[in-house]
Order: sequence, then structure tokens, then C-alpha cells
Amino acid sequence: TERRTFTQPFTPGDDEQRLYDGISAFMLREESYALPKRQRHLTTLILRKLLASSTCAVTETLKRIRERLIRLRDQQVVSDDFLGHLVAEEELEEEYLEILEASAESGPIDQAEIDKDRINEEIAELEQFISWADAIKVDAKSRQLLTALETGFQEMEKMGAPRKAIIFTESRRTQEYLRTYLDEQGYRGKLVTFNGTNTDPESNGIFQLWLQEERNKDKITGSCPVDRRTALIDYFREQAEIMIATEAAAEGVNLQFCSMVINYDLPWNPQRVEQRIGRCHRYGQKHDVVVVNFVNTRNEADKRVLELLSEKFNLFNGVFGASDDVLGSIESGIDFEKRILNIYQSCRSPQEIQQAFEQLQKELEEDIAARMDSTRQLLLEHFDEDIHDLLKIQLDQAKQRLDKVGRLFWLLTRHVLDGAAQFNDDKHDFVLERTPGQSIEAGHYQLIRKGLAEEEIAAQHLYRLTHPLGEYVLDTAKALDTPVSNIRFDISNHPAKISVIEALKGQSGWLSLDLLTVETFQREEHLIFTAQLDDGRSLDQETCEKLFSCHTASMPEMLGMEPPSTLTDNAERQCQAAISRILEANNRFFQAEREKLEKWADDKILAAEQDLQDTKARIRGLKRESRQAETVEQQHDMQKQIRDLERLQRCQRQRQQIFEAEDEIIEKRDQLIEALEQRMNQHTQTDRLFTIRWSVV
Repeated sequence: TERRTFTQPFTPGDDEQRLYDGISAFMLREESYALPKRQRHLTTLILRKLLASSTCAVTETLKRIRERLIRLRDQQVVSDDFLGHLVAEEELEEEYLEILEASAESGPIDQAEIDKDRINEEIAELEQFISWADAIKVDAKSRQLLTALETGFQEMEKMGAPRKAIIFTESRRTQEYLRTYLDEQGYRGKLVTFNGTNTDPESNGIFQLWLQEERNKDKITGSCPVDRRTALIDYFREQAEIMIATEAAAEGVNLQFCSMVINYDLPWNPQRVEQRIGRCHRYGQKHDVVVVNFVNTRNEADKRVLELLSEKFNLFNGVFGASDDVLGSIESGIDFEKRILNIYQSCRSPQEIQQAFEQLQKELEEDIAARMDSTRQLLLEHFDEDIHDLLKIQLDQAKQRLDKVGRLFWLLTRHVLDGAAQFNDDKHDFVLERTPGQSIEAGHYQLIRKGLAEEEIAAQHLYRLTHPLGEYVLDTAKALDTPVSNIRFDISNHPAKISVIEALKGQSGWLSLDLLTVETFQREEHLIFTAQLDDGRSLDQETCEKLFSCHTASMPEMLGMEPPSTLTDNAERQCQAAISRILEANNRFFQAEREKLEKWADDKILAAEQDLQDTKARIRGLKRESRQAETVEQQHDMQKQIRDLERLQRCQRQRQQIFEAEDEIIEKRDQLIEALEQRMNQHTQTDRLFTIRWSVV
């Protein structure tokens, strides 16, 4: 199927444009308390995105910034993680948090050097913006959403596609606003939301009803977040017409039954746009996918971003996967967003914007051309098996292709249930004729796999690792006897190329697999391969794993001989090296936790001491005001406030908070020391799973 793109223009009113221009000018200042120097670039990027998303999204953010400035002005404790909270609340891209953690720019503004007059000016400006925003009840963009929905639904009706649409926004607050707005515009009862938590009352109700309906089926996994997502997707498929989603729905969600994607907020990151469309435009989609993009007609840069995504990245050209080649030319989506932000921040006139985007497009054309040439060359020369898992291949092949775990699980199931079930390798389903236990029903089972469409599932049971039958297969397989045997791996007839194994053709050696269990802070299990050729050379872990992706040329033969002592010695060294790596990782974890604790301790004591200092400052301020009071009533009122504050001080309630904070710190330190002692008393165990004599033919 193809992608059919529609652009939905909207023209902001004068009041909306005044707000946009005011906030844009505010963000262009070189020095600002509202935009901390340490996080200035990222704060500006996020503010621009929220400003383009909706009025309500940017309003709440402006209020947060205002509150932070008031605390800074009044010399109260200001959280260093203001931006982190904003990213989490709005459910923006996780890469923003990674940038925050890796930020090595200058630290927060020194409170001793604060210019209160300048802060008050910024607070007044923010309050003006908030007032303008509050006056805008419904913006032009949301009005045009109704037009976009009806236009899209009309196109889908012509194609015979179900009346389903997913609306993507980059802001959680915009999602809530659109839910309320569409409710009021005739879509009540036809909506469902999808975000990172899915714990709102409506979603909870859908989830509880789903649990009742599916209680006797295999669809419930027992993982609450996974089951919530499944419940909401099922509700969208069967009842709702519109899903309003944040970026949480841009990955790991299959919506082949929906054929309209509305980019209410168009990401600057092309990879994100492709992920969104890929939720619907994927294997199993029966209709062309309608993609609607909003564009601000009064914003030249917005128009050029859409042009860039359309013409240079081929995101909407109707050819399945055509954008994959060019998306590889972007090393980091966030870095690309920063380049676009620089254009917004530095260019003033339409001519400057035009020139900046032309320069960016010229650079991209060179990168894209080079990337496509090198990709084609690599595919022609080295079409290795691993590439199958990275490429979009033809539909009939893709349906047969399982992910790595799925392939291993299917082969293991075939081995354990041999003689008890009839298997269909084409559809990856089977009929269990003889049940291995009372809790396991006989009947038709379908293996869960990527790309499995709802209409393909005709089986009574969905087969997965956590299904009782799946657990039986795993437990039975782990208990099988594995004597020392001779195994011949057949690479000559393997359906795909495995370069490292082809290099071993005609050679032989020994291999062992150990299960290493380490108990320190927690229980860890590691599979340790040890292998060597007859000439004494060793094989690495990855090569050993790939060896077992080959079928055997004949049935394994039991051997009456023991492996060479060098194999056992190497296995012991491998396990000791793994233990050292685990303990080193634990040590780094401990050091990081200790540093966190020390920072937390400093913050706790500082906050308690700051409260005490604030009280003293308020007392001094009230005494000054009392001396200048014009009436007896004013003096009396201030003296009463002073007495209350002094009583609070005398009773040492605030000093007691410092003592309590120190007690809490001591308790935390004791817990950390106990954890350290557990690490020092670590327990390790090594179990030999099997040893084989191998050869490659």
C-alpha cells in the first residue's frame, strides 16, 4: 500500500501571533534568568516545540518558569531538575533526558549575584504572556483539526477503509486539551488516549473491562503496563474512531487496522516521523495510509521544515520504506533538531530562513547520496544473515521470519513436543494432540510473533514463553541429559550467509557452555561459551552463538572421550573474567549511589537550613516594615506576625527539621553499608550445561 499525504494549513489569529512573537523574542535574549545557561539550548528547543503544539501546552510551561523565577528571586531552594520534570510531564523524547544528564555546561546561577529588578521584569513579561494565552480559548490549529478529520475520513471511505485515525502530539497537555475539545465537537464516546502511563480514569475503565472479557483467554500476560497497552489498542480497533497519542505510541505498537495518521505536531526529527507512520503503514495494512501534516501559514520556518521532511527524506512519497536509506544519513535525531532550532533562533527574515534551509538541504543531499551508495555496496558484497533482521524484506518472506528469540523458541518447541503435536512451519502454528499436563489444554496454538495481524490468528491459544505450555517446554528442555557428543554443523546448506561460520568450514574443535550464577546485590545469570579449534586458537562468544544457528548435518553422536584439559582451564578463566566484570560493575554502581546519597544529603540539609534562614529574613523584613507603619493597626498586625515567626524559631521546629534530615541521612548510609557488606560476601556458582566435539561442513 502507499502513503497519501495531505497538508492541513492553519492561520493563527492576531492574538495567537502576538503570543508567538512575544515568546520568540523572549527566547532570543542572550542573558535570561528564565532560560538557565546550563540548559539554555535544550530549554529553548522544548519551549519552541510546546509553542508550536498548543496554547495550553506552552501556558503551563510558562507558569512553571514563572514559579521557578519567584523562588529564585526570594532566595528559596530551586530545583536543578526543572527541565527534567518538564520532559517527564510532557512525555517528550527520552533523548532529551540523556542530553540533560550528559550536560557539562556551566552550573546554575549564583544566587548571591541575582539582580532582583531584572528577575521581576522577566516575571512581569511571563505574566503578560500567560494572560494573553489564557484569553485564547480555542486556537486556529484545533479548529482545523476538525476539517482534517473529515477530509481524511472521506478519503478513507472512498478506499473502503475503516473510520479510524491516530492523532500524534508531542505534548501530554495538548493530548488532554484535544480530548476535551473533540468531546465537545461531537466525538464523545469515540475517543481513546494513549500515553506513557495510561492511568487516567477513562483508560482505567477500559483496562478493567478488558480484564473481565479476557480473563479466560491467553491474551493476558500478567504485566500491567503491557496489558494496559493491549487493552487500549483493542478498544481502538473495536470501538473508538480516534486515538490521541503521545510519542509513547510511536514505537512497539501495531495499528494495521488504522489507515490515517495525523501529525498534529510535526517532529523535527525525521526518524520520529517515520516511526509514527510505521505504526499504520506496515505489513498487514490493506489500504493506502492517509498522512495529514499541519503547517502554520504565518511561519516560514514551519513551512520549510515540512518541505525538508517531504522532499529530502521522502517520508510521504508512497513507497514503502523508501525513507530508510536516507534516514541513515542522520547520526542523531536530536542533533538534527538542534540544527533546525539554530535556524529558528538566528534567522529573522523569510530570505534568511530560505537561505539557511537551502544550505542545510545541500549538505543533506551530499550525505544522503554517499550513505545510499555505501549501503547498496555493503548489501551487494556482504548480505549476511544479521541483515535479515535489519531490513524490510518482501511480505511473504517477512511473515515467515521470526525474531531471534522466536526462532529459538519455535525450534525448541518442535524438539520437545515431537510426536505430541502437528507443526506448520509456514504459519508457525501447531495442533497439540497429546497434552503433557492437566493444566495444559490440547488444541490449536499460534506462536506470537512480530507483524502478526489480528485477522491471521485463527488458533484457540496464543503461544508464548509465559504460557503454561511454553513454560513446560522450557523446563523440560533444561532437564534434558546432554552427554559429551560429536556435532557436525552444516553451513553449506544454510539458507543465509554467516561469514564467521563459513570461515570455519572444514575445521573442528571443542566447545563447552557454562551457566555462571553470581549473587551480590541481586542474582545474575550469564551463559559463558568456551571454544577452541584443534590448532589451539579460541573462538569468541559471538562466533559460538552463531555456530548454533546452523542445523546439523547428521544426528549427534555420543563420545566416550573427555575434552582436553586446556578447554576446562580456558572455561575457568572465562568465568573468573566474567565475575571480575560483574564485581567491577557492582563497584561502579555502589560509587554512583554513594555520590547520589552525598548530593541528596547536602540538598536535604541545605533545604532545612534555608527554611530557617527564610524565617529569619521574614522577621527582619517585618521589623523594618513595622517601624515604617503608618497606623497602629498595621503595627499591631505586623507585631503579631513577628511573634508567630519568633515562636516558630524558639520552639526550634525548623531546627528540628535539620536534625530529622541528618537522622534520615544516617539511616540511608547504614543501608548502603549493609549493601556493601552483601557485595563483599558474594556467592558464585558455575554449572556445566554441555560439552561437544564440533566440526563445520
